[in-house]
Amino acid sequence: MKILVIGPSWVGDMMMSQSLYRTLKAENPEAVIDVMAPAWCRPLLSRMPEVNEALPMPLGHGALQIAERHRLGKALRSKGYDRAIVLPGSFKSALVPFFAAVPRRTGWRGEMRYGLLNDLRVLDKTAFPLMVQRYVALGYDKANIRSASDLPQPLLRPGLTVLDAEKQTTLSTFKLDNQRPIIGFCPGAEFGPAKRWPHYHYATLAQRLIAQGYQVLLFGSAKDHDTGQQILASLSEDAYPHCRNLAGETQLEQAVILLACCHAIVSNDSGLMHIAAALDRPLIALYGPSSPDFTPPLSEKARVIRLITGYHKLRKGDADEGYHQSLIDITPERVMAELGMLPPTSGV
Repeated sequence: MKILVIGPSWVGDMMMSQSLYRTLKAENPEAVIDVMAPAWCRPLLSRMPEVNEALPMPLGHGALQIAERHRLGKALRSKGYDRAIVLPGSFKSALVPFFAAVPRRTGWRGEMRYGLLNDLRVLDKTAFPLMVQRYVALGYDKANIRSASDLPQPLLRPGLTVLDAEKQTTLSTFKLDNQRPIIGFCPGAEFGPAKRWPHYHYATLAQRLIAQGYQVLLFGSAKDHDTGQQILASLSEDAYPHCRNLAGETQLEQAVILLACCHAIVSNDSGLMHIAAALDRPLIALYGPSSPDFTPPLSEKARVIRLITGYHKLRKGDADEGYHQSLIDITPERVMAELGMLPPTSGV
């Protein structure tokens, strides 16, 4: 069976989608799975052994461009897909499989997708509370899966593969110290500071870890670079050389490899958190207004710290510098204690 998956456009969602690919292969080892997603996803998809080919989606997030989607779909007809699974809920995401004339097109009912999808599912959010459950459920006939309890347990978790040789090469490329074990920090998050643990808490934690003989690497995109600089500026002179701000300095491929080198990772609720979980790294995940009840880190080595319950609307400015009070209230001492309780592991 040849399966086309229209993948999500966010890092965390892309990582959770691997549970679907693993499930499809477990149910049918001969299945050939191609995933259409933005080109930036290729470094992640290439490390998922279940994925045969990553097909680039050249259209930007939010772009309709029906004529271009028609062209993309027609170009895929020769591949002879038996089935398509559409993970995003938008109208436009269902167009390519329709234009590709894939016989069976599966997805949750979204915005005006009648006809585009001929295996349409109606989502009961209480029956499938986790996003990963909603993804995996699409791999089965809807008559057999009415709630998350009908899915195979436990769910197959995401898992990215990184080779030891890649680790050594990338550590050398960035001239990183091989003598000190690495703790990774992921201090960024989408939608502003409301989902971020304060930079001054990260700095306090970095100072203490460096004093214990660790080095700290700061990960993120270019827009997280200033946050990394704030952390660095808060360190003492003797700790400064052992903390490196890599936010905006690495390609996604390099960030994945360096995260795999870490002995442990401390992260906000972000895409990098989900990558760290898929790399099976010991992980402290810090949540504030967003909820781990929907998109938790999918790893037995992850510990979630959250001081509130329920979902809270993300809003800027409810505390100093736009941080959420519930994240301010998570102390560096609490995170340090949780790090000490993580299972021992070797990063490099």
